[in-house]
Amino acid sequence: MLRSCTAGLRSIWALRGRREGAPRLSMDLQPARRLFSTEKVIHKDWALPNPSWSKDLKLLFDQFMKKCEDGSWERLPSYKRRSTQESEDFKTYFLDPKLVEEERLSQAQLFTRGFEDGLGFEYVIFKNNDEKRTVCLFQGGPYLQGVPGLLHGGAMATMIDIALGSCTGGAVMTANLNINFKRPVPLCSVVVINSQLDKLEGRKLFLSCNVRSVDEKTLYSEATGLFIKLDPEKSST
Repeated sequence: MLRSCTAGLRSIWALRGRREGAPRLSMDLQPARRLFSTEKVIHKDWALPNPSWSKDLKLLFDQFMKKCEDGSWERLPSYKRRSTQESEDFKTYFLDPKLVEEERLSQAQLFTRGFEDGLGFEYVIFKNNDEKRTVCLFQGGPYLQGVPGLLHGGAMATMIDIALGSCTGGAVMTANLNINFKRPVPLCSVVVINSQLDKLEGRKLFLSCNVRSVDEKTLYSEATGLFIKLDPEKSST
């Protein structure tokens, strides 16, 4: 009964929004669901298949989930918002409180997860800790268009930054990102970003990656990056 009422209210709001030109509410902006028994907040993991995923993306996802069964690979979950403890730790050690208002910070979310399903960044990352590398499966939606029919280069750069960062572990920041764009990526296609940790020097992490088509025949981009591990005893500002 409650479910049917909720669905009805959502339908009414959707219709009303279309008539009045009001923006559609993203499901993730609604309060997180809670378990009645424990009152534990359940956050949506966005690195799981949804109806917008193409056949290629679903197939690759299934293949890598198989690799996870023996423990050599793991799927990295992805949420719109950082955990409360993680956010508090970052604010305590790394963020100058004068730079960002507390109210603004409480509304912050990961911008790559700010689109409705299928419209923006659809991706999942798998990590192999022993080999110090990750594989990111990425499908760029229609809201990421640059030149008509092609993915915007900035969107690809964003995903390269995320993919390289996933190899580091811990709190890091990008110091340098160097990208060679070889070919444009067709909009809404699936690409595979292979990233690896090449060298570690103190707090400096040197990484590299390539972006290829699903069949690995087309090289879209190559990139290198320098990331810095954040030190709680040293200010990042």
